[in-house]
Amino acid sequence: MRSGTPYEAVFANVFAHIDPEVAHEQAFHAIRLGGPALRHVIRVPAAPRTVMGIEFPNAFGLAAGFDKNARAVPGLLGLGFGHVEIGTVTARPQPGNPKPRLFRLIDDRAVVNRMGFNNDGAAVVAGRLHRLRRSRHGRNAVIGVNIGKTKITPPENAVADYVESARLLAPFASYLVVNVSSPNTPGLRDLQAVDELRPLLSAVKAVTDAPAGSAGRVPLVVKIAPDLADDDVDAVAELALELGLDGISATNTTVQRPVSLATAPEVIDAAGAGGLSGPVLRERSLEVLARLRERVGDQLALIGVGGVTTPDDVRERLSAGAELVQAYTGFIYGGPTWPAAMARAAR
Repeated sequence: MRSGTPYEAVFANVFAHIDPEVAHEQAFHAIRLGGPALRHVIRVPAAPRTVMGIEFPNAFGLAAGFDKNARAVPGLLGLGFGHVEIGTVTARPQPGNPKPRLFRLIDDRAVVNRMGFNNDGAAVVAGRLHRLRRSRHGRNAVIGVNIGKTKITPPENAVADYVESARLLAPFASYLVVNVSSPNTPGLRDLQAVDELRPLLSAVKAVTDAPAGSAGRVPLVVKIAPDLADDDVDAVAELALELGLDGISATNTTVQRPVSLATAPEVIDAAGAGGLSGPVLRERSLEVLARLRERVGDQLALIGVGGVTTPDDVRERLSAGAELVQAYTGFIYGGPTWPAAMARAAR
C-alpha cells in the first residue's frame, strides 16, 4: 500500500501491524467519541437529493458492517457520510464466527471477512435507535437498517425471523434493507432464489408498509450478491418490481478469489473463507448495477456499493444509474478525511 498521505503512513506503520478487528474497535471508539465534533471542522457542501421519499444530505453513505449496533451514527455523520446503514442486525443477539475472522489483503486494498453477523440483537438495537431518534444529532439523521437471519434459525423459520427484526427496527429506520447476500451465514444466499425470496420480501413489506409507532411506511430495499448469475439478477429485479419494493442494493461481498489479486496466494489462502471486498469488486458490481438499471428503469432506486474506493468510483456509479453510493472497505484504507472527499464527488 502506498503511504502518500499522513493517514496512509500511519496505516502502513501502525494499523497494518495490529489485528484488523482490534484496529477496527480502536478506530470505532475514536469516531464514536470525537466524530460529532468534527461536523464543525469537516465541511461537505450541501448536495441534497430525494431518494425513496427521503431527503439525503448527499448521495454518499457508509455501507452496513462498520456500525453493526448503531453505536456511532452521529460520529460517522460528522465525518461527512450523508447516511449510515447500520447492521447487519439479527432477531437474536449472536457473537458471530470464531476469531480471527477479519483479514486485510493490503496489496489489493481489500478485506476478507467472515464476521457472521455479530450483533446485539434487534431488541437492543431498536432501543438504542429509539434513544438516538430522541437526540438532537439523531432526530433527522438518515439511518438505513440492514437485517439478516439469525444463524441458529432453521431455513423454514427464516421469514418469521426477518419479520421479527423488521417489526422491532422499522419504526426507527429511514429505510430497511433485507440482506440475503452475506456469504457468512450458512444457507443465507439460498434465500436469493426467487421462490424463497418472494414470501420473505412480501412478509417484511407487510411490516414496513405499516410499522407500529412510525409516522408512515418505511422504504424497503433488498441487497444482492455479485456472485448471482445474470439471469438471477434479472429475476430479482422482476420480483422487486412485482412486489413494489423501493430499491435494490448492489452488491455485497464476493466468495470468489479472482486471479487478478496482487496479494500473495499464501496470504489469500491463510485468510480462508469469507466475503472479499475492495476494488476487486468494482467491475462486477458495476455490471450488476447497470444491468439492474436497464431492467427496472426509473421505477426503483438503486444503491451502488462494492469496490467504491475513489471519487471517480462515486461518479461512475452515479453515471451508471445509482441514486445512492455506499462503501466501507475504502474507509479502512482511506482514513478519516476519506468520507468527505467521497461525498464531495457525489454532488
